[in-house]
Amino acid sequence: MRKVIISVLAGVVIIGASIFGARFIANSKKDRRPKPQKVVKTVFVDTVKNGLVPIIVPANGNLMAKRRVELYAEVQGVFRPGSKLFKTGQKYRAGEILIRIDASEYYASVQSAKSNLYNLITSIMPDLQLDYPEHFGKWQTYLANFDLSKSTPQLPEISSEKEKYFITGRGIFTSYYNVKNLEQRLSKYTIYAPFEGVLAEALVTEGTLVRAGQKLGEFINTGVYELQVAVSKTYGDFLRVGEQVTLHNLEKTQKYIGEVARINGRVDQASQTITVFIEVKGEQLKEGQYLEANLNAKQEENAVEISRSLLLENNQVFVVRDSILDVIDVSPVYFGEKTVVVKDIPDNTPIIARPVTGAYAGMLVSVFDESAQTASE
Repeated sequence: MRKVIISVLAGVVIIGASIFGARFIANSKKDRRPKPQKVVKTVFVDTVKNGLVPIIVPANGNLMAKRRVELYAEVQGVFRPGSKLFKTGQKYRAGEILIRIDASEYYASVQSAKSNLYNLITSIMPDLQLDYPEHFGKWQTYLANFDLSKSTPQLPEISSEKEKYFITGRGIFTSYYNVKNLEQRLSKYTIYAPFEGVLAEALVTEGTLVRAGQKLGEFINTGVYELQVAVSKTYGDFLRVGEQVTLHNLEKTQKYIGEVARINGRVDQASQTITVFIEVKGEQLKEGQYLEANLNAKQEENAVEISRSLLLENNQVFVVRDSILDVIDVSPVYFGEKTVVVKDIPDNTPIIARPVTGAYAGMLVSVFDESAQTASE
């Protein structure tokens, strides 16, 4: 019995000590959570100075030779070889033979017609000398200068009605114009280079049977090119013929200066754009080359150009007022690839120059002092 009483008392003491220890530990615990510190972000600002901002409209396209000729055959015959091979990339000087088609058979018929004209004029000479001796001399001179190997010379000028009736009645005019018509067609068997250039396309080779109406190739001048670009109707009205344009290749390793040569007067109904032709010269340029152009559309007054990343979704920008961020409404005028031209920002307003992560109106910020940074360096 005594042992039981001792065990109960010992248990009560242990339980009481445990409760006391627990309360002591609980009361001795203190909240050591540190107070949050206010984080002040450093921001970069720019002071707004409104003024004239040039609106640069980007455009692109492929070069085409300004002077180009599509070569077609108007007669039929075998393509004869010339002094140069009719191959793509072959250069020709102005007036040099591009294509020569065999015209031996047709040439014989032309010579026959010229001979008939010569004989016809010769047959009227005795009657002309008897009836109209005052006109005999000029016709005699005409026959003396008549050369079958050269182009038929123009008939002597008719000076009287009697001479006109006499010559017409003998069929001289009919025979003469028939010969000139044949000579004109004979000239189509040879095609000459209209200007200095390069053969850009060759669709036939020597020995090919050429048919009338068949395309033979394309000949281009490599000195001057045109870039055809589409510009929005909004800014197309501000472009002017003769205005200089800066162009560069896709890698931006080469730069060229061109000028607006022509502006189409019609607006494309589907895209609401205007076609502009830019003339450009350069030894390294090639037809079909891709170029990008920067067109000076207009000058926007009382505006400023900023990065597109600074413009908020609701056409607002961040400004700094007494170390606190605020937002103001702006009016975007033109959106470029990386920048935007805006208006309605008062002069001397400090705006954020670089985007700030998590920025919001009322946020406490610290403006970066460039002068202090420079002095410390």
